[in-house]
Amino acid sequence: MRKIFKIALTELCTLFYSPIAWLVLIIFTVQACMTYFRLVDIMLMQQFNKPLWYSIAKEMYTGNMGLFPNMLVHLYLYIPLLTMGLMSREYSSGSIKLLYSSPVSSIQIIFGKFLSMMIYSLILVGILFLFVGFTAWNVPSFDMSLALSGLLGIYLVICSYAAIGLFMSCLTSYQVVAAVATLGALAFLNYVGRMGQEVPFIRDITYWLSISGRSDELINGLISSEDVFYFLIVIGLFLTLSIMVILSGKRKLSKSMAFTRYTGVIVLAMLLGYVTSRPGLQCSYDASSIKLNSLNPVSQEIMEKMEGGLTITTYVNLLEGNFYRGAPSERNSDANRFKKFIRFKPKIQMNYVYYYADAGNEVLEDRFPDLNTQQRAWKMAVMEDLDIEMFLSPEQVAQQVDLSGEKYRFVRLLERESGEKTFLRIFDDSYIYPREGEISTAMKRLVTKAPKVVFLTGHGERDIQRAGDRDYYTFAIDPTFRHSLINQGFDVDSITLMGDRPIPMDIDVLVVADLQRPLSTDELARLEEYIAKGGNIVIGGEPGKSDLMNPLTASLGVSFLPGTLVQPTKAYDDNLLVCSFVEEGVNVVTPLRGLWQQKYGVTMPGAAALSYKNGHGFNVYPLLKTKDEGSWNELTTVNFTDEKAVLNPEIGEQEQSYPTMLALTRNVGDREQRIFVLGDVDCISNAELLMSRVGMKTSNFSLITGMFRWLSYGEFPIVLSNIPPVDTVLELSKDTVPYAKFAFTWGLPILFALGYFGVWFKRRRR
Repeated sequence: MRKIFKIALTELCTLFYSPIAWLVLIIFTVQACMTYFRLVDIMLMQQFNKPLWYSIAKEMYTGNMGLFPNMLVHLYLYIPLLTMGLMSREYSSGSIKLLYSSPVSSIQIIFGKFLSMMIYSLILVGILFLFVGFTAWNVPSFDMSLALSGLLGIYLVICSYAAIGLFMSCLTSYQVVAAVATLGALAFLNYVGRMGQEVPFIRDITYWLSISGRSDELINGLISSEDVFYFLIVIGLFLTLSIMVILSGKRKLSKSMAFTRYTGVIVLAMLLGYVTSRPGLQCSYDASSIKLNSLNPVSQEIMEKMEGGLTITTYVNLLEGNFYRGAPSERNSDANRFKKFIRFKPKIQMNYVYYYADAGNEVLEDRFPDLNTQQRAWKMAVMEDLDIEMFLSPEQVAQQVDLSGEKYRFVRLLERESGEKTFLRIFDDSYIYPREGEISTAMKRLVTKAPKVVFLTGHGERDIQRAGDRDYYTFAIDPTFRHSLINQGFDVDSITLMGDRPIPMDIDVLVVADLQRPLSTDELARLEEYIAKGGNIVIGGEPGKSDLMNPLTASLGVSFLPGTLVQPTKAYDDNLLVCSFVEEGVNVVTPLRGLWQQKYGVTMPGAAALSYKNGHGFNVYPLLKTKDEGSWNELTTVNFTDEKAVLNPEIGEQEQSYPTMLALTRNVGDREQRIFVLGDVDCISNAELLMSRVGMKTSNFSLITGMFRWLSYGEFPIVLSNIPPVDTVLELSKDTVPYAKFAFTWGLPILFALGYFGVWFKRRRR
């Protein structure tokens, strides 16, 4: 060890005698200062307007804008300049012969030189630690463990680069050649992950080899054994290769023997990489205080209930627009979306099934109008340079699973060993892929009974199968809408009252929305029987339908009043209401309490006022109401597009607040029965959910999710409540920033410059 330290000290002296080492420190510091104080200025500006809502440590040091990722971008330019002379200088000066003849082993030579680079790497990391310390000084409850994890990631990257540079320096006596070769090697390791991704065996090897993004999880606060071992294996591999190169200079080996040894070392490194990357052999620690990289406790609870294995089969249609998301070249990237879940439950197997079927792709129909489905598949396979034999025909895939209900889109089938199955979809929004919430919802459907929501049909009610403005396709069964009921854990179906069969009691929620024709006596009796037995139900009507709705709600003590509620404004029709939540109601329907606290409302384009009486066995709570002033129940005007509503007290119109939504509860046996009555059903229609109006703080869709979460007793949709960040205050005034910026941007570089000139002056005196 003493010889190793002596070699390291000698190498450090040589390194700092050169201006390159000092220049790298100066440039590194200046770049870090520019990035850091740009982020500080942004945060101070945001904090001036309103309190910060995010973790300062996370925003300052991670992500695309963070300090650590920005500094990593430049590291590959610095390290070759530092490592190019580690061994090349020995070759060019002839001192390598003295090393060969000295009582110093090849291992000691390489380890000593690498130790010098490890010490220099600590200096670079120490510069970044100064910024971390400055931030911690000015941010109460700073997430130090997150920042330290990021520093560890950067240090491992620098050491890996240094090991690669040392090996390249062992191969040539020309320092410039060694530097260029190091750049080439680093470029190769950054891009190798994209190579051979279409070939099953090669894909896993090249993906593991890639150094690109390897430190991302460490920077984000997740210390994973897979990533740490990767860097250690890379460092060990190139140090071993360097030692072998030095040994080959001492004694010659045959080409076959040398090839065998080099190949054996590389294969051994690959084997270690394969073993350490197995999910069952990995361990990790989330260093962030708010557990950014871990499954939410709700998700963890779901996964703990899932005993046995789980298979996630992704069905990828060659003729569908999302084919490239699951293409063979994207399989590793796609599987990473489940990394949190695999880390928690290693017994998850990822499978991919490729097939072709007509998915109604208009682009292909316009491009190949004269070709049938099979011919288009052949054409696409040729264009994508894929083997058509890997794709199942529509008949073959139908023998495995029926995808017609999914319209042959990109979809995953989750299946437990015990046989439970459910689909997990992608969505037509900006993010596209399912987040943790949607994945956990699908997982929960495998371990618990999914609530069944049934919509009544046969009387002109709102239709869940139609995408018209007034219908309910979007929030009920649209597979491409992230927040639709079928994507939030519910089973959705329709029912008619034809025949004499009673309404099944396995229905968890029955929805009766906007009767257009009256219920028969028998139909009304069956609905009343369902309610009497304790079934949960949503009843909604529209203005002018009181004669159709009141017979159904009479047993509840609720009635729809004649007329239309109005709330005149200059910008919109008079019958467009912005209803506010009532504290009494949200204290009962707790999933909607957040909307009340944040002062959100609900738009209702035409609503009937509701009245209610106690004494029918139900507890009745008003949930939504109109404004106390400027709102009344209009009894005469019906055409609000061309006419203006005028308050007429003589016919009973009175300016006051009216309830537009009620929540009812009662105990039936050991279960609480829950009911909603709405004076408007357009508020949750396709058109209203997609509507955006200026100057209105409303959230109609949150009303839907809150309603059905309450009706399903909190089972679905699941809510992932994250730990709120505590480092949200930057105690740094704008007057202090210029001094800090000067100290870091000019003070540190000047100190490094003085250090260089001190060394230079001392050497000249000698």
